[in-house]
Amino acid sequence: MEKAANHLLSLINDVLQMSKLEDGREELSSELVCLPDVFYDMKAIIDGSALDKGISVDFSEDSIWVHPYVITNPLYLRQIFLNIYGNSIKFTNFGGKISTKQECIEEKDNVITYRWIISDTGIGMSKEFLKHIFEPFAQERADARSNYHGTGLGMAIVKKMIDKMGGTISVTSEVGKGSTFVVELPFEMGAAPEKSKKEEADKENSIHGLNLMLVEDNELNAEVAEILLEDEGAIITMVNDGQQAVELFNNNPVGTFDAILMDIMMPVMDGLTATKAIRALNRPDAGIIPIIAMTANDFAEDVQRCLDAGMNAHLAKPLDIEKVKKTICEHTIELYNKE
Repeated sequence: MEKAANHLLSLINDVLQMSKLEDGREELSSELVCLPDVFYDMKAIIDGSALDKGISVDFSEDSIWVHPYVITNPLYLRQIFLNIYGNSIKFTNFGGKISTKQECIEEKDNVITYRWIISDTGIGMSKEFLKHIFEPFAQERADARSNYHGTGLGMAIVKKMIDKMGGTISVTSEVGKGSTFVVELPFEMGAAPEKSKKEEADKENSIHGLNLMLVEDNELNAEVAEILLEDEGAIITMVNDGQQAVELFNNNPVGTFDAILMDIMMPVMDGLTATKAIRALNRPDAGIIPIIAMTANDFAEDVQRCLDAGMNAHLAKPLDIEKVKKTICEHTIELYNKE
């Protein structure tokens, strides 16, 4: 029952994102990004997931990041590659291997294009299925892949995102031997930030030493968030649903947690109900503990529902760690100033 509920929630999130991509509601915002930093964070997540299945991951950087600073959307970038690697890990058996070759293929008119070739030794795909892999709800039936659960939207979302970024993706595969994905993405080149400014920004938005409660029922989302937050020095306590969050908060002394990061759609008790329950508790910190929503739903009405429930702020998934840090710091500083 729990697996079915989690699958349904994942499906709802993917359908919402696919809908926004198809009708143009998902805007492609861009910012200055350091590609090595983004991939370093992703590799930590990928390595952890692969290790659990006894899969080795090799990442070869032939070009050693010819131009590391680019203007792009880091959330799209993370979701594209985490989906591709997640797909490879899912369909590769214990003891298998995933290898990546990354290279710069063009540098022209202030635009640099990188290519990633991601190969796995997984169960592979039939020629017939390859024709439909980037279509919504495409799932192979008459072979071993039908035993692996998923929403059927992951690769369709990846294709839409890559198209929106002006890139390309292709795949070759052979049943029983594995698959190879080739991704090419163009980036506008950006200037490296002044070191002093970056260091000052990092210092101002430090969450080092903060005790954070992370409320998330999806294992992959929880693992990603935990790694990103712990890399910044935060102390994380994780629970899987809203009811556990209310009980954990109520059973610990005042001041135990500096903030709560709360998913919205969860089994047992959702994030909005949990927030209202925490706010209603008879203890001095119940009304002031920062509660920050984490959700794939980022329409104006969704944000307002979170605020109406008593949340302090709203963060869209997939999480951008810099925005997470800034939001946490803004509201914990407000809390300390009130005290």
